[in-house]
Amino acid sequence: MLRVAVVGSGPSGVYTAQSLVQMDSGVLVDVLDRLPCPYGLVRYGVAPDHEKIKSLQNNLRTVLEHERVRFLGDIQVGPGGLPGARLRELYHAVVYCVGAATDRHLGIPGEDLPGSWSATQFVSWYSAHPDAADDGFVSEARSAVVIGVGNVAVDVTRILARGPAELSPTDMPQAALSALTASRVRDVHMVGRRGPSQARFTTKELRELGGLPSTQVTVDPAELALDPAYVDPSAALPAAQRRNVEVLRGWAQTPPQDAPRRIRLRFFLRPVELLADAGRVGAVRFERTEPDGQGGVRGTGRYEDIEAQLVLRSVGYRGVPLEGLPFDAASGTVPHLAGRVLRAGVVAPGEYVAGWIKRGPTGVIGTNRPCAKETVMSLLEDADVLVRRDLPEDPVEMLRAEGIEPVQWAGWQAIERAEAALGASLGRSVVKLADWESLLAAARAAGSQQVS
Repeated sequence: MLRVAVVGSGPSGVYTAQSLVQMDSGVLVDVLDRLPCPYGLVRYGVAPDHEKIKSLQNNLRTVLEHERVRFLGDIQVGPGGLPGARLRELYHAVVYCVGAATDRHLGIPGEDLPGSWSATQFVSWYSAHPDAADDGFVSEARSAVVIGVGNVAVDVTRILARGPAELSPTDMPQAALSALTASRVRDVHMVGRRGPSQARFTTKELRELGGLPSTQVTVDPAELALDPAYVDPSAALPAAQRRNVEVLRGWAQTPPQDAPRRIRLRFFLRPVELLADAGRVGAVRFERTEPDGQGGVRGTGRYEDIEAQLVLRSVGYRGVPLEGLPFDAASGTVPHLAGRVLRAGVVAPGEYVAGWIKRGPTGVIGTNRPCAKETVMSLLEDADVLVRRDLPEDPVEMLRAEGIEPVQWAGWQAIERAEAALGASLGRSVVKLADWESLLAAARAAGSQQVS
């Protein structure tokens, strides 16, 4: 039987496993993950108050419980763990679905000041990622600036503006809930360097900001008027952008209210420097931009400072090099041909990619389905050649002999039970375990070492 390792258990990895078992009845799939928990960004990237999107875990679970699919967590592939070359010896084919593991930087002075973080770090903290550090994100902040106008920027803006009554029913870790409950942040500025018709957020996400209790959303009509597509109702905008424009126009016409919290959506402002105050960030200096007539913007030489003790940049993800694989630094992806890894322009048999490491950080969760299917079709076309290579016995036994003890599905189920028990003890529903020690203790206590 064709034996395939899928590295990464997020949507792209699980959809890859799903396509493999659906398209070939003679394939066995091991889905490996560095973490003891599956689901990738569905668990650690989707905002805790987005229960509908988080319920996608149920669909992913069905795949990982398939009789020819096996979850193997707590396996680091690469430096400090299982070498990629060794993995290749244990399987006929390896599909890397590792996403885009880091974030883009602004590249401006003051970006490394205390109080300045990436939105990714903030999301990891309130999503209980075991690598996240509790750096007191909101402990000293009264005003926050979120740089970026995509869905992640909307997510962190919304979480900053939510009260404990809305956050307590979620699976947010207790430490993050306590910190956000005590937060003194009252003003959140979400800032884009271009205009509203070019913003990347979806209308559904945008509208959620207007439904937050005790919070008013404000938009400066003068900034909207800078956008030619915004002021011209006949402009040929895509439907999504047109709906965004309509929502923003409504907020711009809403009279000011005396709300405890305020979200200010700003446009045509480009960050040029983070300004220090008593050794940490105190404000962000922006340059006013204007349309350049070619779909971009240019600076005007006019500047504005916005006070902020917390700055979160949300300007995109970026892939990182993988040990033993070629890497295109410009795009942050692995060179490939329909998912087949290319080495110096030549197909490397048995090595494949899917998801963001294949195509870059674009699209929504569902975009991973056709991406994974394309890769799987390439792999199965190569299967006759791949299966000619003899493999050792069950990879799990080989891994154990080499001192690697994977967390299998029973271990993950034990983590789920422990999180439910923690929630019950705190008078909440499910509460995520937020550190490696707790996660692994729960998994090991379940006897997850036994082969499933």
